[in-house]
Amino acid sequence: MARILACIDASSYATSVCDLSAWAAVRLGAEVELLHVVQRKDAVAARRDLSGAIGLGVKKQLLEELTRIDEAEGRLAVERGRVLLSVGEERLRAAGVADVRPLHRHGGIVETIVEREAEADLVVIGKRGASGEFAMEHIGSKVERVVRASVRPVLVASREIVPIARVVIAYDGSPAADRSVDHVAASPLFTGLEVHLVTAGVDDASRRGPLEAAAGRLSRPSVRAVIEGPADQVIGDYMKECRDAMLVMGAYGHAPLRTLIVGSTTTTMVRTVRRPVLLVR
Repeated sequence: MARILACIDASSYATSVCDLSAWAAVRLGAEVELLHVVQRKDAVAARRDLSGAIGLGVKKQLLEELTRIDEAEGRLAVERGRVLLSVGEERLRAAGVADVRPLHRHGGIVETIVEREAEADLVVIGKRGASGEFAMEHIGSKVERVVRASVRPVLVASREIVPIARVVIAYDGSPAADRSVDHVAASPLFTGLEVHLVTAGVDDASRRGPLEAAAGRLSRPSVRAVIEGPADQVIGDYMKECRDAMLVMGAYGHAPLRTLIVGSTTTTMVRTVRRPVLLVR
């Protein structure tokens, strides 16, 4: 049986992750592993970085009290995770998912997701975590790290999930784009959905030829469009007109240093498109 790894935290994206995972699970006939990770505290944060204040008269009683506070916060984080998992499981079952497996872990979020995805066919994660709740025009740093480290398709949930009727493939003729086309053609996740292939650039033979060849591999009718302009602007504008669509595109390349200098189309699309985005390796 196919398995979906749905990753939730205390952010408002938890609901979107559950709804999108339920949609995918029903279409794939998959079980859902619902994961919540209680993060490790770094050494400095764990002791409130009070080492420099010891000489100013911090007493043993104060340090003991801070330890008790840390322990209480740890218990609260665990209990919060249990509640999140319980509510998420209930929401998934109400949406028609019969097999839900809640999993509560302690550790690093990225490392835990990469570990658990070994048994999954699809990873679903929110665009931002609880710590980035108000960074409206950014994606969470851990989301980018998960996508870069993952070998599975990663479905990034937008804040609002509406019924999906169309899939838009961002196509540039690259091997990553071809893998996206092949994934849409082969996966039952996209059965019955209207497919759009969109290429950015001048509408000439150099772009139209590969686009038509890609459409032929889909084995179903598709809408093809070549639109002049930068890729991020073209795809972004196209998705604004497709409220009921999911964007599918190749994930990051493996050149993070270059990304720091010139940016990343993957990051821009996930950041600006307010629809679910499936990133395919």
